[in-house]
Amino acid sequence: MASEDDDPIIQEIDVYLAKSLADKLYLFQYPVRPAAMTYDDVTHLSAKIKPKQQTVEVEMAIDSMSPNYCRSKGEQIALNVDGTTTEESNVYSIKLMDKQTFSSIQATTNTSRYAAAVFRKGELHLTPLHGILQLRPSFSYLDKADSKHREREAANEGGDSSPDEAEEDVKQITVRFSRPESEQARQRRVQSYEFLQKKHAEEPWVHLHYYGLKDSRWNTRQYLFCQFTGMAENTELVKSPSEYLAMLMPPPVEGEVAKPVCPSNVLSMAQLRNLPLGDQVRTLMKNVKVMPFANLMSFLSPGTDSTAVLRCIQQVAMLVQGNWVIKSDVLYPKDSCSPHSGVPAEVLCRGRDYVMWKFTQERWVERKAVAAVVKLPPEDVKDFMEQMSVTRINRGWEFLLPHDGEFIKKHPDVAQRQHMLWMGIQAKLEKVFKLSKEDMMPKKQTPQPGSVVVSGEQLVTMAREKARENYSVLERELQQRHRAQSRDSGVVQVKQEPLSDGEEPVDMSSSAGHNGAVNGLHSDDSSWNSVNGHCPSSRRPTQELRDFVSSIFRKHFVLTLCELKRLFNLHLASLPPGHSLFSGISDRLLQEAVLNSKCKQILVPFPPQSSAAADEQKVFALWEMGDSFDQHRQILLEIFIKNYRVRRNLIQAKLTQEFGDNVTKTDLDRLLKECCVSHGGMWYLKGTVQS
Repeated sequence: MASEDDDPIIQEIDVYLAKSLADKLYLFQYPVRPAAMTYDDVTHLSAKIKPKQQTVEVEMAIDSMSPNYCRSKGEQIALNVDGTTTEESNVYSIKLMDKQTFSSIQATTNTSRYAAAVFRKGELHLTPLHGILQLRPSFSYLDKADSKHREREAANEGGDSSPDEAEEDVKQITVRFSRPESEQARQRRVQSYEFLQKKHAEEPWVHLHYYGLKDSRWNTRQYLFCQFTGMAENTELVKSPSEYLAMLMPPPVEGEVAKPVCPSNVLSMAQLRNLPLGDQVRTLMKNVKVMPFANLMSFLSPGTDSTAVLRCIQQVAMLVQGNWVIKSDVLYPKDSCSPHSGVPAEVLCRGRDYVMWKFTQERWVERKAVAAVVKLPPEDVKDFMEQMSVTRINRGWEFLLPHDGEFIKKHPDVAQRQHMLWMGIQAKLEKVFKLSKEDMMPKKQTPQPGSVVVSGEQLVTMAREKARENYSVLERELQQRHRAQSRDSGVVQVKQEPLSDGEEPVDMSSSAGHNGAVNGLHSDDSSWNSVNGHCPSSRRPTQELRDFVSSIFRKHFVLTLCELKRLFNLHLASLPPGHSLFSGISDRLLQEAVLNSKCKQILVPFPPQSSAAADEQKVFALWEMGDSFDQHRQILLEIFIKNYRVRRNLIQAKLTQEFGDNVTKTDLDRLLKECCVSHGGMWYLKGTVQS
């Protein structure tokens, strides 16, 4: 590193800050003019400024006697602009283009880093710049020439008629009164280009006097120097070199990222995701009109809560065949009208609601039948149909998207709420269009061969859903049959409880005829692996094991096999060494003890993408406790046989359907606290929530 002796100080300069012209000093740039060709020797005719907008206009004379000046062209331009009349308002008073106007634009909006410097007698005087303007030639005279040309053409067209005919030509005038302006309309008007132009035009011009550099009347130069250099005491700079450089050249502030050039009705994905969630959903639906919920989630930011999206989508769209269609009042807001026929928005909404309702009833809709009911112009009816359907030859109009039954199964509460809304809309349409009950009934549509293709995987899924629905019904019938047989024969039957998937039922007969099997379970079955590391000495649930299982389920009500094994191991750790439970308890023996303790396995339909282990997917619940809540608890558990997760209002509706209004909020809270946990606005059985 070089020492200070290698870089000696040559001269010290005092720096002063002059503030006399801090709010009035501008820097003019002429980007279309070579630096060697200045305007210092050109006659300046006038100058004016709008201080708030920092807009400057300067008129400069053109040397019409120059050999490079085309006089005939200058006369033609003056004639086009001013015509043949001689008036004070003419742009060119001598019928010749003898001047040009320069108008300014701001080179930068932040001038805090710029200053004008004057060096005199070993002192450097700095004056901050108030603005940096670029002056370019203005061609506003061409606009005036165009307006003159249009006026002459209009005069020539109307010149053939006589004055008498002009008096007789009476035109009808339509008088319109403006309605009160809403706040939203006022904001749109204030942000419009026309309003900004009007505001700019309202600021008055301030006329200026121009003095050249060599003009003796220019005495402003003295204000570029600090006026009180001798009165202030000089203070040493106590800043470090790096801090001083940072003060002189502060780091540039990153401006706003330039928005991509898009049409006025189109947003980029970056702009879209900067909007609030409700505005994102509204914007997407207004552009797409019809969209399945899965596609909507793909357009939103990753990690967006689907529950919040469901709340937003129901405010701007309606459910039609499992897909979401933009609401009519969102597409046609109040006080708007049809772009085709001028029909008011209220009438358009009724007609479009009828089309949407027809598609909730049928897959195919005939345009003529719709037009006969809504009685709207054909262009509007066609617009409705094209928004949500496609035409098929000899078939009519088919709904745009396939039926999304997966969404309806996943969100039955949303589907039920939408169904109730459609019932209200149907009643309103019946009254407005005076429809009979036959008109509102869906027509039977003959299925076309090959029109519906169902894959093998879908068939398997449908079969599983059907089996789950019939599970509880078949089990009740089997229990009733066993009770009837017991009464008829007088023989005591052991209640058969189902085990988990893939396991064999327990055989209570003698082991002599089973070739080494004990209780119907083969001795080399892998499921006999002990939960505590010891080989089993007894393969029948002991009373102590049953007591433990009964007490633990009366406390927790719902447990997965994984959680039950964890609690059992904790219980073993609290027992003294040599206790009988240390002889070894297998998973199957533990499950058998659970099923013999008035508990039941709940076949929860875990989602296909679930990462839960096999022991975590085996869910057991206390089925009969002997209190008044047994029936409530059983109804709740039956709900979870069909649903992996549910909303509170669905559980409440099911209980109200079974028990009427006797179910209080306290009862529901107790039931949910015993058996469920809440996550993300949904309720799950204990132990089934995926982390």
